[in-house]
Amino acid sequence: MAPWCLVSPASRGIGFALAKKLLQTTTAPIVATARNDPERMRHNLLEGLDGVDKKRLTAVKVDFLDENTIENAAVTCKELFASLKLGPSHLQLGFIAPGVLFPERSPSRIDVEKALLTFRTNTIGPMLMLKHFTQFLPKKMLLDCTGSPEDTNGLPPVSAIVVMSARVGSISDNRLGGWYSYRASKAGVNQLVKTFDNHLRSASGDNAMVIALHPGTVKTDLSKEFWENIKKEKLFERDWVAAKLIDVVKSIGVDGRGRCWDFNGREVPP
Repeated sequence: MAPWCLVSPASRGIGFALAKKLLQTTTAPIVATARNDPERMRHNLLEGLDGVDKKRLTAVKVDFLDENTIENAAVTCKELFASLKLGPSHLQLGFIAPGVLFPERSPSRIDVEKALLTFRTNTIGPMLMLKHFTQFLPKKMLLDCTGSPEDTNGLPPVSAIVVMSARVGSISDNRLGGWYSYRASKAGVNQLVKTFDNHLRSASGDNAMVIALHPGTVKTDLSKEFWENIKKEKLFERDWVAAKLIDVVKSIGVDGRGRCWDFNGREVPP
């Protein structure tokens, strides 16, 4: 079966770096999403990538606050891989990585509209993506559908959907407090990952899994406000993190399913 990749969103930050890394290191078709101007995102991703087959990259619109765009993107993927006539296709590696952060340092700073936006973006958006895109993962009865590692174009041998989480979503590791909405939204992500992975145990067996990843503090717009408070060695470039995250998915395998892992392949406790 022909494997393909999904990166959503891929217009900037870690998602942009992940999509570019997959273009550089695999030969699989890649679907990348943006909330605004997907074609501009596609142009930016392909810029400077001489020798890369540009037809591999498809750009589609996804707004994590609008389920219709998520459903339409799934329909586009279904039609796309049918039209390419690659034979049976399945999602081999998907990254779901939306993020918004309002740093509530005390309870008095909690704003209901910002809190709702945080949950809709960080938790409900990924939940809807999983709702519409787990259909593309290989099923349990297709025992040979993932193929051998040599058949997956440099991708993980087990089909995986990865949802971006954060260490602050760990309840047992919460020693500082603060960031109420963001912490709770990422704890919700970890619960979603476990719950959807339980579904895949029945639907896909060992052919597919869902995991969460903690990328660390990355030089993106999301964390820009906090850069000066982070030790230099703890503030990472997005390209470096993208490579590390892909390696983690490859290395943990199906035994690490349903859990959250950091960029070094260490488990983040629930």
